[in-house]
Amino acid sequence: MKSPTQTPRRGFLKTAAATAGAAIAAPTIIPSSALGLDGAVAPSERVVVGGIGIGRRGGYDLSCFLPQKDVQFVAVCDVKQKRRGEVKKIVDDHYGNQKCETYRDFRDLLDRSDIDAVLIATGPNWHSTAAMTAAKAGKDMYCEKPVTKNIAQSLILAETMRRTGRVFQAGTQRRNLPHFAFACELARTGKLGKLTKVYAHPMGMNALMSGWLGPEPEPDPEVVDWDMYLGPAAWRPFNKKLLDGFNFEKGGGFVGAFSGGGVLEWGSHCVDLCQWAVDDCPPPVQYDPPKDGELVARYENGTELIFREKGWIPLGSCPVRFEGETGWVEAGDSGKMVLSSPELLAGREVAEIGGYPATFHVRDFLDCVKTRRQPKGNADAACNAHIACHAANIALYLDRQVNYDNATHEFINDEQANRMRSEALREPWRL
Repeated sequence: MKSPTQTPRRGFLKTAAATAGAAIAAPTIIPSSALGLDGAVAPSERVVVGGIGIGRRGGYDLSCFLPQKDVQFVAVCDVKQKRRGEVKKIVDDHYGNQKCETYRDFRDLLDRSDIDAVLIATGPNWHSTAAMTAAKAGKDMYCEKPVTKNIAQSLILAETMRRTGRVFQAGTQRRNLPHFAFACELARTGKLGKLTKVYAHPMGMNALMSGWLGPEPEPDPEVVDWDMYLGPAAWRPFNKKLLDGFNFEKGGGFVGAFSGGGVLEWGSHCVDLCQWAVDDCPPPVQYDPPKDGELVARYENGTELIFREKGWIPLGSCPVRFEGETGWVEAGDSGKMVLSSPELLAGREVAEIGGYPATFHVRDFLDCVKTRRQPKGNADAACNAHIACHAANIALYLDRQVNYDNATHEFINDEQANRMRSEALREPWRL
């Protein structure tokens, strides 16, 4: 006796023929977007992106990601319920659907196998921990600056990206602007003669201990997850003022501070350009405390990195200046440069793009996700610049000279300075 579910061979052949005929009569229609037609990007060429901590700066970054035709933004994580909803609406409105998923814990977002890359735009307290967790989850990342809170984090972050093979782009978008790139090229290639001095504008030289604000009633975790907001930072009671700014504190990154402060916040841009000008060599080895409004650091070859507030040609914010034995160049966020001699241009035209847009930097990142090459703001370059800033902060805080060994990554015969190279993380967070 046949089983009730069994189909005789002849019946099976008839059914198969009928199905085939129906398929011929009514072919499946494949959308042109799936084939990469009509200007669309085929799914195989898209970069699927999620966002972690998309606030004011992150919202700007998001506005640079969404217009890229090969980006599919699918998820956002934030500890604030209101912000999760706001970002979801922006993304859904852009795509004309309701598909952007929201998460309170970034680890749930990282568990998604369909996500290729993440935009990390939390406060600086979270940058390195989130980036290294993302790398271990197999994601590439565009991470806002400053990317680390101290020297130890810088070294671990760079090593993690090398070991995992992830594409990391720090949000130092000036590396992809033509006038800054040209100024650094002049310095790197000897067009200014032997490089003697590179100048960075720190926009503040003040390294302080962490502050403390009075306790206020803690909100429901679904509204604001205070414990996750603190993350690896030292615990402190909830205070709404700590939620209002990009940096919780303007400290020097010491004793549980949330951010690098000191020369780091703006220096992570300006010093990064100076590092590019010296061909991304290891950071300076000697750091003096400020004198006459300048903090001087020295590279192993004698070139000086000078943090200064005043004396700039009016070329906009984030100015840098590179001086060699035969010439100099200065550039700023206006998109303009001033050169010691017009001959340095050698007939070249350099585009003037003011306002430091991040679109070109985002595009560089996405291209590198596809090609697996190193982007302009890669982890090694970013972390060397950050180490220079962290070491300068230590000289600022101690108000004396410190000497750094790039081989051992320690300050020479300086126990006090060495204790400030790292910071304990709050449980359960690890790097």
